Amino acid sequence: MMAKAKFDQIKGFVFDLDGVITDTSVYHSIAWHQLADKLGVTWTKTLEDGLKGISRMDSLEMILKAGNKENDYTQEEKVALATEKNDNYVNEIMKMTPANILPGIKSFLDELRSNGYLISLASASKNGPTVLDKLALTDYFPEIVDPATLSKGKPDPEIYVKGAELLNLKPEECIGVEDAAAGVQAINAANETSIGIGDPTILSEADINFKETAEMTLDAIKQAL
Repeated sequence: MMAKAKFDQIKGFVFDLDGVITDTSVYHSIAWHQLADKLGVTWTKTLEDGLKGISRMDSLEMILKAGNKENDYTQEEKVALATEKNDNYVNEIMKMTPANILPGIKSFLDELRSNGYLISLASASKNGPTVLDKLALTDYFPEIVDPATLSKGKPDPEIYVKGAELLNLKPEECIGVEDAAAGVQAINAANETSIGIGDPTILSEADINFKETAEMTLDAIKQAL
């Protein structure tokens, strides 16, 4: 695939959070597991995997279905259950420390900062600022896209377009970093250069692929472009 930009055109990086900077999916699983136990729904690996990447209310429906309880609650009660899950999740992420930063990410952020690159966060999670605070990375992300201002989710490019706008950069001056196929599609649709972290067969649409976060350095990106 043709890279969209030459290395020397790049001025900013727009990061996804989960699976790129840290891994919060484990905390989502813990919180849903706590709720399933409370509802008397058997927690299984299949259920856990099925909840990945889907919205809070859809996740709740999936758990209720798994226990044949989808008709046992009013919409209002369902909203309360979903809120309870989120409270469980927030309690879990409060336990995070800088030790939860994925390998190589801190040194990569230092490298970007010392080379004058601008950095923003494009995460659909409303808890993004809390997570950055726990990881002691808040200073690296002066600009954070507020998910409440978005009308569409990934793979729509909106979040990545906003991530570039916050840096006062054109999309083609930015590199977006993602670990999910829908995220890579969003970066590409925003006309930014995409880095996909993870399985290259799943992230085949990315302009640049790294299997692990630790492989991502400015030099490796320069080589790839």
